[in-house]
Amino acid sequence: MQELLVKLFKFGVVGASGVVVDFGITWLLKERAGLNKYIANSTGFACAVVSNYLLNRVWTFHSHDPNVAMQFGKFVIIALIGLLLNNGIIYWLTERQNVRFYPSKLFATGVVMLWNFWANYTFTFKI
Repeated sequence: MQELLVKLFKFGVVGASGVVVDFGITWLLKERAGLNKYIANSTGFACAVVSNYLLNRVWTFHSHDPNVAMQFGKFVIIALIGLLLNNGIIYWLTERQNVRFYPSKLFATGVVMLWNFWANYTFTFKI
């Protein structure tokens, strides 16, 4: 159980770095470049996926799996499901509940983090 909690903590730290990447790129593309909020959100999310994979592979899960392409593919599939959840939650909160975009994105990020940890722990980086 202690090992699981350590991995969850590390996953959270990596996720926090991913939030900085995600929100930073999303903000730049939405606010400065004027792109559609869903395109900006998806781009920020994709950049965070790449950085999170690398950090989780090396630091959180200490993976030595030689099949990096297959492992990254699993990580991306999980992240894409997370992206659908993320955009769905943002849509529901902003369009249906009249919650502002960034609080909606923050809430969605928390929900998706739980999904991503469970799926990556049990599927991508399964030892």
